[in-house]
Amino acid sequence: MKIGGFYSDSISNGEGWRAVLFISGCPHHCPECHNPESWDKDYGELYDEDDIYNQIIENPFLDGLTLSGGEPFLYCQELFSLVKRVKATGLNIWSYTGFTFEELLRWSERNYDVQAFLQEVDILVDGKFLIEKMEPKQRFRGSCNQRIIDVQASLKEQEVVLYMA
Repeated sequence: MKIGGFYSDSISNGEGWRAVLFISGCPHHCPECHNPESWDKDYGELYDEDDIYNQIIENPFLDGLTLSGGEPFLYCQELFSLVKRVKATGLNIWSYTGFTFEELLRWSERNYDVQAFLQEVDILVDGKFLIEKMEPKQRFRGSCNQRIIDVQASLKEQEVVLYMA
């Protein structure tokens, strides 16, 4: 797996101070994507879990880790250990995805890696970026079709529970 980049601190990719890992490889190819180089799974550098983890734990100001893309859900198995380790430190996990939450739930019924990964994600920003629905003043999402979902509450309630940031 390759990554397109890593920010050790950001305030624009989720609530609070966040580390942000940009995954390479995306099947969605949203027109006007802000990161089209991430579509190529061979873009960037090789993923080094320990290096990323060490940078995260060395930053005392972080509230969590955000996974962005590319498409993180293509790499649930590869990212699971990092997410588990980060959560064990008390930090939260946000993930962006071009899939809808409902699509991920259906996928998780036949794919244990997706199911296990969803169990670790706290907040999900779901749905493809749609340029015709772009609203620049929205927080943490590019277009108004995208939802900010409290994943754990949604899994418990068996329906989408929106996160109010």
